[in-house]
Amino acid sequence: MAPSGEGIFGRFLRFIGLAGGIEQQFGAVPYRHGAEGLEFLLVTSRRTGRWIFPKGGRMPFLSPSDTAAEEAYEEAGVRGSVEARPAGRYRDIKIRENGETMIEVDMYPMVVEEELFDWPEKDQRRRRWVGLDEAVILLSHPELVAIVKEIAACETGEGDA
Repeated sequence: MAPSGEGIFGRFLRFIGLAGGIEQQFGAVPYRHGAEGLEFLLVTSRRTGRWIFPKGGRMPFLSPSDTAAEEAYEEAGVRGSVEARPAGRYRDIKIRENGETMIEVDMYPMVVEEELFDWPEKDQRRRRWVGLDEAVILLSHPELVAIVKEIAACETGEGDA
């Protein structure tokens, strides 16, 4: 819900970043080369159950890429190598009990090296390996789709995916 009296214009200004309060977050795009080719690991969000990538706010004493790796462990139960530079970024509105917050998320590619049976949020989320075509269908943000396509193009050497 929008803060009292804000209205649609205020919400729009917050969305495009012209009205302060943007929370920086960091996420991982976990992927592997499986039997069916390149696969991405999606998890469900806790509130709506939509398919997303692990993400969260910066953790004290961790770099942005290390924060992304920790989120992948906590939310998806995977460990691996995370690139030092993000593949892209997207904005979203996060709905919380005390209102809405604009978030801007830097997404870091992560080659999965270990998939764990138990992890901190196992009982709160589902995880699912999907190919590029299915990831494009399941992800709700065009910016995430573009990031996934770019990673796929780099990994498969096919140029523009």
